[in-house]
Amino acid sequence: MVPHPLLTRRSISPIALVISLPLLCVGCGSGRTTPVHPSLVAAERTWGNIAAQLTGGMPIVTSILESPAQDPHTYEPVAADARTVADAAIVIVNGLGYDTWASQLLDGNGTPAKDVLDVGSTLGLSDGANPHRWYSPADVTRIVNRMTQMLIAHWPGSAARYLALRDRYLGTGLGAYHRVIATIRARYRGRIIGISESVFSPMADALGLVVATPQSLTRAVSEGSDISPADLTTAEHQMTTHTISVWIENVQNPTPAVTQLTRLARANGIPVVAVTETPSPRGASFAQWQTAQLDALNKVLSHHAPEHGGVHGG
Repeated sequence: MVPHPLLTRRSISPIALVISLPLLCVGCGSGRTTPVHPSLVAAERTWGNIAAQLTGGMPIVTSILESPAQDPHTYEPVAADARTVADAAIVIVNGLGYDTWASQLLDGNGTPAKDVLDVGSTLGLSDGANPHRWYSPADVTRIVNRMTQMLIAHWPGSAARYLALRDRYLGTGLGAYHRVIATIRARYRGRIIGISESVFSPMADALGLVVATPQSLTRAVSEGSDISPADLTTAEHQMTTHTISVWIENVQNPTPAVTQLTRLARANGIPVVAVTETPSPRGASFAQWQTAQLDALNKVLSHHAPEHGGVHGG
């Protein structure tokens, strides 16, 4: 999806917005600008919730986008968002064109690069790559480790505590998440599935599932552009011929074409698994959200034998 023009409601540039909001600090007279209440700010709760598990309450973690109803692609920042970013010790943005508004706020604030965790850049990805990296278990682990490194760099006296929190999160906090991933991969690797958009592609790769849906279709849905008639016909054929075992729908982006395909899947007895782009329901942790979706997928796969292709139990 193409990001919405920034701050069109007031026609104020991000730079002007941030400059108009002085930073609360201690030691300002000595040239230091340390926030009174150190905070870590994430553009989206997807990464913010993970960060909160790693800080143990210090620093406080704030996510600008908290609700599943808020679309990161089209969000328009307000003055309070600029103030939140300006006061932060560390800022996490997704990057890869997913939350351009957040990167623009950072540019306007002049936040040092060492204080910013850009997920796409940290993973070495370039523009055009799938931005939904929280659906990649390996990438989540890499970002967890990078968050921990940044916390230690800012508060070295708490290094042992941050390392312990990281180890507990990776081992226990994400334990059920990793177990169901391993179960699906071991039992259903090679199973052919369909997906409504690219959000689930990284997880499908991690699970060893084969996505039959044309990439140009999933990309078009993600970017908000029209699906070609040929791609739509292909996706429909995969359902009517039972080429796919499961249809995975991002229910936070119910375009008319996706709704049509989901109805066709159900009409042909293809089970539908709902996923979301951001943590849902509101208040669910990253681990709870992802594990619940994977549990639903595991249950569906266990009750739906493939009619074409797929490696069961490999």
